[in-house]
Amino acid sequence: MSTVITKAVIPAAGLGTRFLPATKAMPKEMLPVVDKPAIQYVVEEAAAAGLTDIVMVTGRHKNALENHFDRMTELESLLEIKGDHDRLAKVRHPTRLADIHYLRQGDPLGLGHAVLRARMHVGNQPFAVLLGDDLIDVRDELLTRMLAEQGKRNASIVALLEVDPSQIHLYGAAAVEATDDPDVVRVTGLVEKPSTEDAPSNLAIIGRYVLRPEVFDVLERTLPGKGNEIQLTDALQEMAVTPETTGGVYGVIFRGRRYDTGDRLDYIKAIVQLAVEREDLGPDLRAWLHAFVASHVEPAAVGAAAVGAAAVGAAAVGAAA
Repeated sequence: MSTVITKAVIPAAGLGTRFLPATKAMPKEMLPVVDKPAIQYVVEEAAAAGLTDIVMVTGRHKNALENHFDRMTELESLLEIKGDHDRLAKVRHPTRLADIHYLRQGDPLGLGHAVLRARMHVGNQPFAVLLGDDLIDVRDELLTRMLAEQGKRNASIVALLEVDPSQIHLYGAAAVEATDDPDVVRVTGLVEKPSTEDAPSNLAIIGRYVLRPEVFDVLERTLPGKGNEIQLTDALQEMAVTPETTGGVYGVIFRGRRYDTGDRLDYIKAIVQLAVEREDLGPDLRAWLHAFVASHVEPAAVGAAAVGAAAVGAAAVGAAA
C-alpha cells in the first residue's frame, strides 16, 4: 500500500539579488503577483494537493513570511467592524491553508542543502518539494499527478518541461527513456545547467519534486557542485542510476501553464498573464494593453508588435473560453 503524502518542503532562504533593491528589506517570496505574494500561490497549490504539513526553509530577514501566514487580529477586527467581509476572508485565507513550520537554513549552501535541513521534520517518508519561483496554473494538473506517480512507481518524481534548447543552460536537464505513458519518462541521468551542446535533452527540471526519503542519505554525501553549492540535481543523478537502492527517478512532462517569477522580465510577464485572465481585471487590462501597444510602437511595426505584446492576453482569453 502506498503512503499518503502530506509533507512538503518549500525552500525560501534565497536573498533575491536579481530583484534588488526591492528585496533589500522584503523577502523575494513576498513580492506581489497581482494581489497575492508569490509564496501564497505555492502554499495554495500544496494544500490543494493534500500537502497540509509544510516546512519552509528560510533565512535571515524572512519574518514577513511567518507574519503573512499568521493571524493579524487587529486588522481582522477592523475589517469585521467595517463589515468588509470580502477583504476579511482574503486576510484569513492564508492562515487556514496548512500547518506551516519554519526553520533556518543557516549557511547558504544551495538547494540540496536547504532540502537536507528539513530531514528531521520530514522523517522517513516520501515528501514534496516546491520552489517559489515556479507558479503552476490552478487549472493544470501537475502536483497531484506527481503524487499519484510516486505512489504507483515508488520512485522519486520530478517535473519536466520542454524548453527551447537555447534556454536549457538555465535549468537542470534530464536524459530520459520512454515508458508506456507518453507524459511519464524514466530519468536515466541529470545535468545541472549544461551548455546547449552538452545537454542530454531539452527536458528541463522545474520546481516541483516528489522525493523518496533516501534522498537525504544521498544529500549527506553530495559534494558541492555547480556554483560551489550542494545541488539537488546531483543527488537525483545518483538516485537515477541506483534504482535498486533508491527507487530511481521518473519525470512527469508538464504541458500546462507555468509562470516564472525568477527574474524581472518573467516576473512582469507572470503578473500580466495572471491579471489578464481575472474577471475583475482582465477586460480593462486587455483593452489597455491594445491601446498601449498601439501608442508606443512605430507605425510600421504596430501590426507585428501588437500581435506579440497581445499574445499573452489572447492566449489567456482562448484558454479561458
